[in-house]
Amino acid sequence: MISFLTRRLLSGVVLVVVISALTFVLMSMTGADTARNLAGATATAQQVAQKKAELGLDRPVAAQYADWLGSVLRGDLGRSWAGGDSVAASLSDKLPVTLSVVIGGLLLSAVLSVLLGVGAAVRGGLLDRAVQLLAVIGFAVPSFLMALVLALFVGVRWRMLPATGYTAFSESPSLWLQSIILPSVSLAVGAIAATAQQIRGAMVDVLRLDYVRTLRSRGLSTRSLLLRHALRNAAPSALTVLALQFIGLVGGAVVVEKVFGLAGIGSLANTAASNGDTPLLMGVVVVMVALVVVVNLLLDVAQGWLNPKVRVA
Repeated sequence: MISFLTRRLLSGVVLVVVISALTFVLMSMTGADTARNLAGATATAQQVAQKKAELGLDRPVAAQYADWLGSVLRGDLGRSWAGGDSVAASLSDKLPVTLSVVIGGLLLSAVLSVLLGVGAAVRGGLLDRAVQLLAVIGFAVPSFLMALVLALFVGVRWRMLPATGYTAFSESPSLWLQSIILPSVSLAVGAIAATAQQIRGAMVDVLRLDYVRTLRSRGLSTRSLLLRHALRNAAPSALTVLALQFIGLVGGAVVVEKVFGLAGIGSLANTAASNGDTPLLMGVVVVMVALVVVVNLLLDVAQGWLNPKVRVA
């Protein structure tokens, strides 16, 4: 298991390097425009050239990337070209907002998906048809549309929860929870649709296995059958779907943050991309890819605990 996780960690590091390199190359193609924007609309050609030299944009792209990567390995993500702020400080300020919404959506989708998926597989009938109908609706409704509907009705018209803004957990845990409920629900709807269907299908397959039928015929209670056997065997596929949903939730958070007026990583990425702010955008990319790698490693650990065959692979 340790060797397996080590290989996955190394592949994750390679993934971070490859994606960061591709992002750096793409950003380097806008080098002239970036220098002109930062120098000002009235800047002369000489001033633009001076700004390019100041930012190092007149050097080969490979040399620029090597310098940036070296700084990252030393723990320095650099400073924003536009504002001069520390990239690490900007990320530490915005990341909690995005993580609060994404993790909230992931937890909500995990809990409801298990309840709906298991209920549909075990009870069948009307509940099963309802879950499948909800899954179709969840797939059809994009997160930004759900965010708009929730913000308009729950936030503005009914005033049950805040429609915009974010309160840090350190300031007020209760207000923090209220501020992330609507964004988290907006993200969770699609994830619930996919994961509940996956859990339902996995549970149906497990409940049809011969050993499960044998245990049931011997009088094992439904609760023990589900908790000790059926859910444990269905969990690996559900965890895989949840890990994939995490990636989708991170992407969806960019749009949802805009709807609810949240100053998270999404707004930071939009600002960096529009300004051609390479150090800031590279910091966002590295953090996001690193989060995906960490989630995949946690998935591998969970898979190994649930499936002994993975531990010795």
